[in-house]
Amino acid sequence: MVDLLTVKYKQSGKSSNTNAMGMREMQARAFEAREAQYLLLKAPPASGKSRALMFLGLDKLMNQGLKKVVVAVPEMSIGGSFKDTKLTDYGFFADWTVQPKYNLCVAGSDASASKTKAFQDFITDPTAQTLVCTHATLRFAFEKLDPVVFNDTLLAIDEFHHTSAGEENKLGTLIDVVMKRSTAHIVAMTGSYFRGDAVPILLPEDEAKFTQVTYSYYEQLNGYKYLKSLGIGYHFYTGSYLDAIHEVLDTRKKTIVHIPNVNSSASTKDKLSEVDHILDALDGTVVQDPKTSIMTVTLKDGRKLLVADLVDDGPRRREVQDYLRNITRADQMDIIIALGMAKEGFDWPWCEHVLTVGYRASLTEVIQIIGRATRDSEGKKHAQFTNLIAQPDAEDEDVKVSVNNMLKAITVSLLMEQVLAPSVNFRPRSRLLDGEYIPPGTVMIEDAIAPVSDRVTKALENIDNIKAAILQEQSVVAPAITGGTEPEVIAEVEIPKIVERLYPDLDDEERQTVSEIVHASMAIGSTGGLFDEEDLPPDAVFEPGSDPKDDKSTTDTSGNSSSGETESKPDRKFVLMGNKFVNIENLNIDLIKQVNPFQGAYEILSKSVTTDVLKTIQDTVVGMRTDMSEDEAVILWERIQELLRTHGKEPSHTASDPYEKRLAAALAYIKKKARERAATAP
Repeated sequence: MVDLLTVKYKQSGKSSNTNAMGMREMQARAFEAREAQYLLLKAPPASGKSRALMFLGLDKLMNQGLKKVVVAVPEMSIGGSFKDTKLTDYGFFADWTVQPKYNLCVAGSDASASKTKAFQDFITDPTAQTLVCTHATLRFAFEKLDPVVFNDTLLAIDEFHHTSAGEENKLGTLIDVVMKRSTAHIVAMTGSYFRGDAVPILLPEDEAKFTQVTYSYYEQLNGYKYLKSLGIGYHFYTGSYLDAIHEVLDTRKKTIVHIPNVNSSASTKDKLSEVDHILDALDGTVVQDPKTSIMTVTLKDGRKLLVADLVDDGPRRREVQDYLRNITRADQMDIIIALGMAKEGFDWPWCEHVLTVGYRASLTEVIQIIGRATRDSEGKKHAQFTNLIAQPDAEDEDVKVSVNNMLKAITVSLLMEQVLAPSVNFRPRSRLLDGEYIPPGTVMIEDAIAPVSDRVTKALENIDNIKAAILQEQSVVAPAITGGTEPEVIAEVEIPKIVERLYPDLDDEERQTVSEIVHASMAIGSTGGLFDEEDLPPDAVFEPGSDPKDDKSTTDTSGNSSSGETESKPDRKFVLMGNKFVNIENLNIDLIKQVNPFQGAYEILSKSVTTDVLKTIQDTVVGMRTDMSEDEAVILWERIQELLRTHGKEPSHTASDPYEKRLAAALAYIKKKARERAATAP
């Protein structure tokens, strides 16, 4: 198995430590925005979003004049995160309590009618302050209520990525109506940062009303006490995944195995039999506890593994779930086999390895899956996500589908690469306050002549959403991963087209600014990320103007230098661009344009499959390419000329190299345009 991404963390403890009010770093950041009527909180799994909501809700009840708090979660099991909590024990001014009759996520009747009635009773009960329910209960109750009943109410939506602005999404419509027809406050919480289906979560006019608080994955993981590194990798198999699973299932690691959906091409269509095969791969004696339904597998070396089966949806599943819910020690579980469970709201902090079989269509789903391994726990130094994917076969009738699935799976890791590694912040210099501290890893946008507009600033607040949209454009990503696209085409053609689609109100200059910053951010992640000065290798070669000994020059994102004294910064960051380390303060946009943000994926792919398989993938992608555009042809013209000078021939459509085929397509386009102009010339 080869890792596409490996990130090391400093174990600073910042994300785990609490302040005088019992708040962790993320929770304190959210609490600073407590007076916002509409608050969007983006934070990774295990960062403490549930407790952050408790802090916010209690402040709104006791200090802001609100009367009620409604918490809606996607499924009942997650509702347990909002149980009674003694916050005063840790320094807060009040405790979180929910009357039992208004905790609609407890075990018992699942009848929607009774829960809808309980919701209505809560709204009219002058003594009731907090209610916890599912998204479904909220929707059913809302249909029977006038939106004005949500006046002076905080509506908190957990796992907000389940919402969308799509016409078919009832929860999204509910939010829109509540915002327009009531004085309700809204706190929306998500750990996914973006939806996996490219549908916006909110209408643009609604999204603009939200104050956003973001706590990055890197901040979370870098601030842990125990976890030191995270790897994301792939293992490609031929035939059935069951014949290859023993190659990646490490019995010495606490592991969750996600088998493929029964509708997936990777599935055998017999989920129970697949569980049996995985147990067989452990190569031991299996005994099932009649009380807990947990299996003990005695291996040939004498070790005993505790295995939980969450695939079997028979009566024993509840026993398994009850056991998992009450785990308090690492030695109480070793391997969990799951299908649609063990994703959102599932907490097993000792999990070290998430092994997922087959392509997952949703970015959100994969991010949630990875989050199962990124909990911090004593003794856990490394977390690993492995995707077991079918290798495309040229003889397969569905080779195009197979190639698509492989590349889309890799795309997920490219996106995670952007959010799990150290982030780079871009700040317009015109927006800085006098004496404001500029944290390390900040690139200044020099905008003295033409200040960056509010529209650009707003777009950059959602830079992860822009990246997600780019990475879901297979016409862009697929040829880039397989080495068939020039970096300049990505930077100057493809990304601007996507930015224009997402933000049609931007003018040409604004679009260029946003596109350059997005490409720079993606390129930084793909080239090795950021390094502290003290971590640079002794033989590092510095880009001119970025030597750490030179503290007298700063450069904007356009490469324009400005002189001025700056004091030495021991915590400065450097980015690896090719074979050179560039001071993050001195990024040169022309250098960045030469970087393919997907180069790392290509290198992994080319090392992990045979030459024949790689050619099959490349040929399939060439057949999927969209028509040539004039902008791309202009960029590729210089490469065509270079090929003519170097080899004395034009690029060929029948070449084995997919890049040469693309040059041939560009040349054909240019010749066609030349003929058209000649035909219309006087």
